[in-house]
Amino acid sequence: MNKRLTRISLAITLIGLFVASYMTVYKFTSQELQDAMCVGSKGCSVVNASPYSEVRGVPVAVLGVLGYLALLAVQLLERRPGIVQENGALIFFGISVTGFLFTVYLIFVEVALIKAYCPFCITSQVAMTLLFVISVIRLIKQP
Repeated sequence: MNKRLTRISLAITLIGLFVASYMTVYKFTSQELQDAMCVGSKGCSVVNASPYSEVRGVPVAVLGVLGYLALLAVQLLERRPGIVQENGALIFFGISVTGFLFTVYLIFVEVALIKAYCPFCITSQVAMTLLFVISVIRLIKQP
């Protein structure tokens, strides 16, 4: 894979992982601390308090952490010989398309249902969208 594309992909994955981790901490903190963590936007509190902030009791932010960790693992493991190296682009695509489809759903929820915008959520949504685009490029360029 192209070294530049690899670096960009790793950087975006780490940004997404950081944001999802931050929002996981945010989800489990007190209301007073949440107000300070939201960085000038009340949208975080509104989004975080909505029933859409969890899937069957699991915070969406935790799902984001797991998704970004899976993408990071694929990127690191495909440097080693084995099944991940041989199928890394396809595995990366599978995880990123799943994340992207969930991101589209979350954007719909924020815009149409909650009508509140969390800057951290938007950052994660942009990161996952970019990772999806990179996964498509990787799949096309795969030998």
